[in-house]
Amino acid sequence: MAVIEVEDLSRTFRSRRGREVTALDRVGFQVEQGEVLGLLGPNGAGKTTLSRILTTLLVPTSGTARVAGFDAVRRPREVRRRIGLVLGGDRGLYGRLTARQNLRYWAALQGLDARTARRRGEEVLALLGLGGRADDRVETFSRGMVQRVHLARALLGEPDVLVMDEPTNGMDPHAGAGFRELVRTLRGNGTTVILTTHDMQEAQALCSRVALIDHGRILRIGSATELLADIRAPRTLTARGVPPETAARIASLPGTAETDAAGNLTAQPADEDSLAQALLLLAQARADSIAVAAPSLTEVYRTIIEDREFAL
Repeated sequence: MAVIEVEDLSRTFRSRRGREVTALDRVGFQVEQGEVLGLLGPNGAGKTTLSRILTTLLVPTSGTARVAGFDAVRRPREVRRRIGLVLGGDRGLYGRLTARQNLRYWAALQGLDARTARRRGEEVLALLGLGGRADDRVETFSRGMVQRVHLARALLGEPDVLVMDEPTNGMDPHAGAGFRELVRTLRGNGTTVILTTHDMQEAQALCSRVALIDHGRILRIGSATELLADIRAPRTLTARGVPPETAARIASLPGTAETDAAGNLTAQPADEDSLAQALLLLAQARADSIAVAAPSLTEVYRTIIEDREFAL
């Protein structure tokens, strides 16, 4: 069952100079119940615009977006009853209110009765490890704790769909691990999640599928396994204590290889034969810590998404 259906969705803006800017260009996809779809792409690619349309904060120029069967433009109230939104940052919370007061305020806006608001507030505060700080002002919280309050607010109404924009930004490793476990639990309970992130490891660990977005278009969409198979990314070979003559022979094989002055080798053999030859050479040289790592979403991203930050 498709919980999110996007068809031919476009959004254009007028710049301050009057130039038309296309933020989304005829985007289309579906998300099934219980899926975690990752949106990956550079800043300005259209990820936030797409998230805002799905959550009724922005109206598309053309095309349609349906959430739980309701049109986001024609039936926004029905959509809002079924979604939770985590934008993060300073917006959406009141720093001079406590975490508990913030949640009760937002619960009232969502139409929860006082009894349900109290119950759900206590549940999500405990779930996110904020019970001990529930009566402290949000302005005293660290950035990671603020992110957790945002997430708590999004979970108040037990949403069918959770849309999250960089939810682990500012979280320490323990909080990040707790967040990932929470997403797995939500997914297991049937919640559909849209996750915008720049963290490739997080996306690979959590997402059933990822969509690579750039210039307002979805360039690729699929599971990490499918995307890796599409680009035929090489595996990475590492070793320590590699003699210079062995490093030189590996560098002559098809693919890439680099070795530093300490004899630490990092190579990406172009094919299975080259990998086998490199492993044999390392074994003969009695190199240390020989390891072969499978390709990751980072390789997919760097292959498909244009480098605009450091391109010369």
